[in-house]
Amino acid sequence: MIELDVLRVFCGPDGGGGNPLGVVRDGAAVPDAAGRAALAAELGFSETVFLDDEARGTVDIRTPSSRLPFAGHPLVGLAWLLRSLGRPPRTLRPPAGAVEVGFEADLTWVRGRAAWVPARTTRRHASAAEVDALPAPPPGEGWLYAWAWQDETAGVVRARAFPRRGDGIAEDEATGAAAMLLTHELGRPLDIRQGAGSQILTRVHPDGGIAVGGRVRRRTP
Repeated sequence: MIELDVLRVFCGPDGGGGNPLGVVRDGAAVPDAAGRAALAAELGFSETVFLDDEARGTVDIRTPSSRLPFAGHPLVGLAWLLRSLGRPPRTLRPPAGAVEVGFEADLTWVRGRAAWVPARTTRRHASAAEVDALPAPPPGEGWLYAWAWQDETAGVVRARAFPRRGDGIAEDEATGAAAMLLTHELGRPLDIRQGAGSQILTRVHPDGGIAVGGRVRRRTP
């Protein structure tokens, strides 16, 4: 029997939105790569995360079609879940490297590097309305993060994410890794309003690291 937690990660200020995430806290329950790939495909979430060693924070992140070295929303969600169980982690370890974890009020933060983000294109549009008008997905190939300034002075961005990898995910509701990449490109902290109602906050650290943070809720049936 596989115990699965389903969360919504990067919820908006009103608690809406958020990207669904599957969490398998006992990675040993699905020990082989083929089984994990099959479960991730069956669930159909943009990502499912397997916790392999809680003491070390070792994790395995899967999309419905691939394994990821790093992703923001699975790490934020898992960190929040462990804290809710009274076991807040200080570090999580996806294949890319050690990720520092922090908590502030109802926000959960993870800190990584833009170099860890799998290849994807960021494309600026003239307005938030132009981003909103895009089909899901837009024509073309490869991972696309479409964005526009909603309030440039305040650092507020409107964004939508399109994996375009042929695995049934037409649009990703909230994407921490893409938010990290855009923050690196712009060189400033951002307040990203993504998808139908999600919010991702980012920070730039002096050592070049970038933190992404947001709210998490359990998903109700």
